[in-house]
Amino acid sequence: MRELTERELLDGCRSEDRRSQEILFGRYSRRMYAVCVRYARHRLEAQDLMQEGFIRVFDKLGDFRSEGSLEGWIRRIMVHTCINQYRKKSFQNERFGMENVPDEVVEPLVMESLGQEELMKMISELPDGYRMVFNLYAIEGYDHAEIADLMGCVESTSRSQLAKARRMLQARLKEQERMLHERETSH
Repeated sequence: MRELTERELLDGCRSEDRRSQEILFGRYSRRMYAVCVRYARHRLEAQDLMQEGFIRVFDKLGDFRSEGSLEGWIRRIMVHTCINQYRKKSFQNERFGMENVPDEVVEPLVMESLGQEELMKMISELPDGYRMVFNLYAIEGYDHAEIADLMGCVESTSRSQLAKARRMLQARLKEQERMLHERETSH
């Protein structure tokens, strides 16, 4: 059996063909789950976010104009689903407790020594606001104006959250390096 083209797959999904929907989900679910894991507090929440995101994908497929990649379009929906869930749950509470931190130069993270899994674990342990802004800025490539718009805050809050996330990650990296050095010198 031949693989469906993107056009055939889209047409099938738009006419609510169950098989086409399953194929689309199968084709993109692993990559979209990876996106959701970065924004979620835990894997079960990531699964819920991905499921909600795909419901939105199928609801909005009529809006897809094939002007960019289908995967990129699905990814944006997943990111927006994660952000919307975050805004519903916690951002309003967290936002009022933040002080403005002046923009200062933060040294780039030295991540070559870390594996991807270790880095993702460190990012997942960041407080929600820090994690969201870090993911949007450092991984998704949004600028602070776009992040502020998505998150319902001001640009200085986005910058502040990013600076704090970077500082926290740097502190964790230094702690990890210190522990590694201690292990090496104790042998």
